[in-house]
Amino acid sequence: MSTTPSQALRLAQHQRRWRAFAAAAAMVAVAACLIVLNLQRSQDHAQPAGPSPSADLPHPSGPPWRYGPGAARFTVIVYADLECPFCQSYTPELQQWIASQHDVNLQWHHLPLSIHQPAATQQALWIECVGEAIGHAGFWDAVSWVYAHTRSDGLGLPPGVAYPEHGSPEQQQAVRACLASERPAAVVSAQAQEARQAGVDATPSLRLIDHSSERSMLLSGPVIGDALLSALDLLSSPEATAAELSADVVSDMPR
Repeated sequence: MSTTPSQALRLAQHQRRWRAFAAAAAMVAVAACLIVLNLQRSQDHAQPAGPSPSADLPHPSGPPWRYGPGAARFTVIVYADLECPFCQSYTPELQQWIASQHDVNLQWHHLPLSIHQPAATQQALWIECVGEAIGHAGFWDAVSWVYAHTRSDGLGLPPGVAYPEHGSPEQQQAVRACLASERPAAVVSAQAQEARQAGVDATPSLRLIDHSSERSMLLSGPVIGDALLSALDLLSSPEATAAELSADVVSDMPR
């Protein structure tokens, strides 16, 4: 059966519309695939590993004092001095970053520097006793309070500013009893000595620990965000070499 010129024209128009529709559908499918791939890559980069089944377990009694998921795969140990001006600005930022991660927690390690004495050690004793009396949350609240009120650089608290009373009357009494004992000084001294034996003598410094592989990495300076995620990715990589894991990212900030 022959077609008329008008029928041929309509057929050609229909074929062109169909080809255009098919091309548009293909473009939409490709775009959707790209979006899914990009989302997957973004999620993979945002978290170096899947969450531990028990990541929401509570922390065991301290010290050490931790912030974040109790049984996280990764621990970031921050070696810090309460009078260090860069720790003062960096630690809250680091805590905020930890709070956004599902399988990373933060651990405090006392390293009061000689240039910041006696204020740095006095503050370390107080936060240690708050932790002993109240627990992990109380400890980190005390850290935040000191950083919010100290003049830093060894100057300590302003005149007339005293440490606040934390917790219940019983807990407040426990803080006072702790301060009157030798326990907090022993903890602070032992942690500082341990840090120096490990070659850490600047604040802030970080040690990243992968509890799954039992490997660790030491970083110097205020490392945060993508750089910290990249370090955790490297730490969790089976192909990472010992030389790579001994990397020392040094900040140009004075300590």
